[in-house]
Amino acid sequence: MMDKMPQTPPFTGVFPNSAYNKNLYQTKEEHYGGLYYHDNTLVSGSLEALIQHLVPTVDYYPDRTYIFTFLLSSRLFIHPCELMSKVCHLCVDHQRLSDPQADKMRLRKMAPKVLQLLTEWTETFPYDFRDERTMRSLKELTQRLASGDEHYRKAVQQMTQAVIRKLTALSQYEEALSKISATATERLAVLKVKPQSVQRDILSICSDPFTLAQQLTHIELERLSYIGPEEFVQAFGQKSQLDNDKNCFSDHKKASNLEAYVAWFNRLSYLVATEICMAVKKKHRARVIEFFIDVARECFNIGNFNSLMAIISGMNMSPVSRLKKTWGKVKTAKFDILEHQMDPSSNFYNYRTALRGATQRSITAHSSREKIVIPFFSLMIKDIYFLNEGCSNRHPNGHVNFEKFWEMAKQVSELMTWKKVECPFERDRKILQYLLTAPVFSEDALCLASYESEGPENNMEKDRWKSLRSSLLNRV
Repeated sequence: MMDKMPQTPPFTGVFPNSAYNKNLYQTKEEHYGGLYYHDNTLVSGSLEALIQHLVPTVDYYPDRTYIFTFLLSSRLFIHPCELMSKVCHLCVDHQRLSDPQADKMRLRKMAPKVLQLLTEWTETFPYDFRDERTMRSLKELTQRLASGDEHYRKAVQQMTQAVIRKLTALSQYEEALSKISATATERLAVLKVKPQSVQRDILSICSDPFTLAQQLTHIELERLSYIGPEEFVQAFGQKSQLDNDKNCFSDHKKASNLEAYVAWFNRLSYLVATEICMAVKKKHRARVIEFFIDVARECFNIGNFNSLMAIISGMNMSPVSRLKKTWGKVKTAKFDILEHQMDPSSNFYNYRTALRGATQRSITAHSSREKIVIPFFSLMIKDIYFLNEGCSNRHPNGHVNFEKFWEMAKQVSELMTWKKVECPFERDRKILQYLLTAPVFSEDALCLASYESEGPENNMEKDRWKSLRSSLLNRV
């Protein structure tokens, strides 16, 4: 029964430095034609052999690291709905589950293993089942498993309900994002027509840096939680000549939650710059800068590196950094420390060290508060992008370069652990609403506001100012 199944480990720590350890449950499948090992590590294989290696048999169950890595990378070569169809075929025909005369004992041994594989797939890659074809294959296979046993029927029902819940939550999240976007656009339109109509600024909404850092962490963790691991692979999914120039993802948006998260980073950077440049008085501008420095420091302490970097980016935008008189009134020692932590030199060495420290804290944590790790997301994408670009997906003989995908899965699986953390802080709807919908200036509007706060200092700035003012007048 299910409780007699070999237990696959959780994600944390399952990808050792030597990439992949063969698991205890392998039998003859490790010699299946088309799989190649080096020092007990699976390094390459034909797509068919890798699919075969995914499917359990009476005396074999694939390691969880293999399941995750293959499901993550396979979509570069085969659409999830085709893969599910092949898995069904292998389970039903090869294991003779369709044979009414099949040995009942064999069926009892096979059913929980197939069910566990499907559970791992639906839990980790639920968005694959947004495609009706994938869902249809899943239902066909699970009906066969459930037909003879009440215990399996119940487990199948729970699994199906769980995936439907996740897909419903995703649809609701997408709807909420689209409403937030519409409200933000509306508020910006109002600001353009009546600049005095928006009197509020961030300090009138929240004057406590710790509270603001907590609310930023809410937004970060929520947006992170909806990113499917497959989006990292789909974002870079290149058409391969070895795959008949067929793009597996031409029929749907490839990485929309990942894109929404990157858009949030950009919004926060521009919001910080807007709040600073919007302040009319120098003293108030300096206060806003110091406030954001304190917010950034609190983000660092929480382990929210993404908001921290967005705030630093906002303060380093030229419309803000050129405000020398304003910066003259700011105590910059704390800002210098934060900039040092996020210094891009030596491939962000300081940040990577801080991230390792936060990761270590997270592993040994006793509370949700200590478990929070929100990486600087754009850098993480860049790391995965370079890994993807640096090695080919296939070897010249057409075999899948599995060594590359172990490394990619290792990076993505870490994020999978971090995105499951429940935010322990109390939500403040008013602050969240402001952060998500307050008007944000464009680059031109920021430059104009900056020149109006502290006039142009050289001919280049004067020309830019004239050009911005005349284009603004023409628009009016």
